[in-house]
Amino acid sequence: MALLTLDQVTVAYQKQDILKQFDLKIEKGELLSLLGPSGCGKTTTLRLIAGFLESKSGRFLFNDKDYTRVPVSKRNFGFVFQNYALFPHLSVYNNIAFGLKMRKQTQSEMKKRIAHVLDVVNLTGFENRFPKELSGGQRQRVAIARALVIEPDLLLFDEPLSNLDANLRETMRVEIRRIQQELGITAVYVSHDQEECFSISDNVAIMNKGIIEQLDAPSHIYSYPKTRFVAEFIGFKNFLPFSDREDNGAYWTLASGAQRFSVAKHAGSDLGMTGAIRPDDIELVLDLNQGDAANHIAGKVLVCTFLGRSYQCIVETAAGTFTVHTDMATPLDIGTPVVLHFPSNKIIITQ
Repeated sequence: MALLTLDQVTVAYQKQDILKQFDLKIEKGELLSLLGPSGCGKTTTLRLIAGFLESKSGRFLFNDKDYTRVPVSKRNFGFVFQNYALFPHLSVYNNIAFGLKMRKQTQSEMKKRIAHVLDVVNLTGFENRFPKELSGGQRQRVAIARALVIEPDLLLFDEPLSNLDANLRETMRVEIRRIQQELGITAVYVSHDQEECFSISDNVAIMNKGIIEQLDAPSHIYSYPKTRFVAEFIGFKNFLPFSDREDNGAYWTLASGAQRFSVAKHAGSDLGMTGAIRPDDIELVLDLNQGDAANHIAGKVLVCTFLGRSYQCIVETAAGTFTVHTDMATPLDIGTPVVLHFPSNKIIITQ
């Protein structure tokens, strides 16, 4: 039985449905990330779980109890905000103690809990400092400590690292994952940053227009995107529309125009008719005699630009225009005839 279940939930803003008959399940001890572009419904989902929003219909179950109409004050959930939301006039100790005071905890219990969470977030010795005396990363640790000190049943993160610089974001995401795993706490994490979500999550839900396009382990989503939207979102830039399909054991044989392609079977490959491949996985060949072979397409270079570690070539073919990353000493001239090889184990079939 899942710890958290959203069952056929519909949420609307100003009569426009943002989530419609939305389903989600999260297991105890899991860190699930909601990932997607602006407006996809990920923050709405988080705010619904937190209790800041009410649904038009559907149910929210938590630990086998109906939380659909339970107010925020009755949900023992910790929330880490994007902008830290610390009180500037209070010390680190009193910022962390705020939730405990609202729950009328004794002074001795507060001291014990605060000492523990300060140790967890590596801020022991910072109790008497004020937010203005802390770095961005330290402020975020205080915000996490404040959410943890109430011993929440669920921890919610709303883009907590978006205000930090790149190096600090990388450090803090490691810290968030360490803390979550050390405590074994269930967490829901919202971000628009793919690398951030993939690096810390047990599972990721890719959202688009209020629905989940794919929910899976990060490694599986990265290797086998289920839909074209997911493929584009995680970095696939090249797509091949297929028509006929023939089963050849471990491979599919598919047609794209007059060209035939052999594609290794993978989970879900029998459901779609669009091939996707990353720019790094297409091989650029200068031997034009291979142009008619299976998984090869002849074309010409439209532009070639330097990326640092490789060159990016845009190549026009009869099957469409493709982006290719390739190692070479000098860029190819515009109009150079080339052949593109699509390795059979690098093409992913999406819906």
